Amino acid sequence: MDRVAKLPCVVCGAVPVELHHVREGQGAAQRAQHTLVLPLCPEHHRGASGLHGLGKRGFYARYRRDELDLLAMTLEALA
Repeated sequence: MDRVAKLPCVVCGAVPVELHHVREGQGAAQRAQHTLVLPLCPEHHRGASGLHGLGKRGFYARYRRDELDLLAMTLEALA
Protein backbone atom coordinates (compact mmCIF):
# COMPACT_ATOMS: atom_id res chain seq x y z
CA MET A 1 0.00 0.00 0.00
CA ASP A 2 2.89 2.37 0.71
CA ARG A 3 4.20 2.08 -2.85
CA VAL A 4 0.74 2.68 -4.33
CA ALA A 5 0.22 5.71 -2.08
CA LYS A 6 3.28 7.34 -3.67
CA LEU A 7 1.80 7.09 -7.18
CA PRO A 8 -0.30 9.85 -8.77
CA CYS A 9 -4.02 9.36 -9.42
CA VAL A 10 -4.43 6.53 -11.91
CA VAL A 11 -7.23 8.48 -13.66
CA CYS A 12 -5.87 12.03 -13.95
CA GLY A 13 -2.32 12.07 -12.55
CA ALA A 14 -3.10 14.44 -9.66
CA VAL A 15 -1.54 14.25 -6.21
CA PRO A 16 -2.14 13.68 -3.34
CA VAL A 17 -4.08 10.44 -3.55
CA GLU A 18 -6.35 8.32 -1.41
CA LEU A 19 -6.26 4.53 -1.61
CA HIS A 20 -9.36 2.84 -2.96
CA HIS A 21 -9.84 -0.86 -2.22
CA VAL A 22 -10.99 -2.73 -5.32
CA ARG A 23 -14.44 -4.18 -4.65
CA GLU A 24 -14.70 -6.38 -7.75
CA GLY A 25 -15.77 -9.85 -6.61
CA GLN A 26 -16.25 -8.77 -2.98
CA GLY A 27 -19.43 -9.00 -0.95
CA ALA A 28 -21.18 -5.85 0.25
CA ALA A 29 -19.55 -5.84 3.68
CA GLN A 30 -16.15 -7.16 2.63
CA ARG A 31 -13.06 -5.12 1.92
CA ALA A 32 -10.52 -6.23 -0.64
CA GLN A 33 -7.02 -7.26 0.30
CA HIS A 34 -4.57 -4.46 0.96
CA THR A 35 -2.69 -5.48 -2.18
CA LEU A 36 -5.73 -4.61 -4.31
CA VAL A 37 -5.75 -0.82 -3.98
CA LEU A 38 -5.84 2.04 -6.45
CA PRO A 39 -4.32 5.52 -6.12
CA LEU A 40 -7.14 7.99 -6.70
CA CYS A 41 -7.24 11.74 -6.09
CA PRO A 42 -10.05 12.79 -3.72
CA GLU A 43 -12.29 13.77 -6.66
CA HIS A 44 -11.90 10.47 -8.51
CA HIS A 45 -12.30 8.54 -5.25
CA ARG A 46 -15.12 10.24 -3.31
CA GLY A 47 -16.14 13.16 -5.53
CA ALA A 48 -19.14 13.56 -7.78
CA SER A 49 -17.08 12.29 -10.75
CA GLY A 50 -15.42 9.49 -8.77
CA LEU A 51 -15.97 5.81 -8.11
CA HIS A 52 -18.05 6.40 -4.99
CA GLY A 53 -19.90 9.38 -6.46
CA LEU A 54 -20.85 7.81 -9.79
CA GLY A 55 -20.93 4.17 -8.76
CA LYS A 56 -19.33 1.41 -10.81
CA ARG A 57 -21.68 1.71 -13.78
CA GLY A 58 -21.58 5.49 -13.91
CA PHE A 59 -17.80 5.54 -13.58
CA TYR A 60 -17.45 3.05 -16.44
CA ALA A 61 -19.89 5.01 -18.60
CA ARG A 62 -17.87 8.19 -18.09
CA TYR A 63 -14.30 6.87 -18.29
CA ARG A 64 -14.66 3.52 -20.11
CA ARG A 65 -12.55 1.91 -17.40
CA ASP A 66 -13.57 -0.26 -14.47
CA GLU A 67 -11.74 -1.11 -11.24
CA LEU A 68 -9.88 -4.00 -12.85
CA ASP A 69 -8.67 -1.75 -15.69
CA LEU A 70 -7.42 0.75 -13.12
CA LEU A 71 -5.78 -2.03 -11.11
CA ALA A 72 -3.91 -3.21 -14.20
CA MET A 73 -2.72 0.35 -14.82
CA THR A 74 -1.60 0.63 -11.18
CA LEU A 75 0.33 -2.64 -11.33
CA GLU A 76 1.99 -1.50 -14.54
CA ALA A 77 3.04 1.76 -12.88
CA LEU A 78 4.59 -0.21 -10.01
CA ALA A 79 6.59 -2.48 -12.33
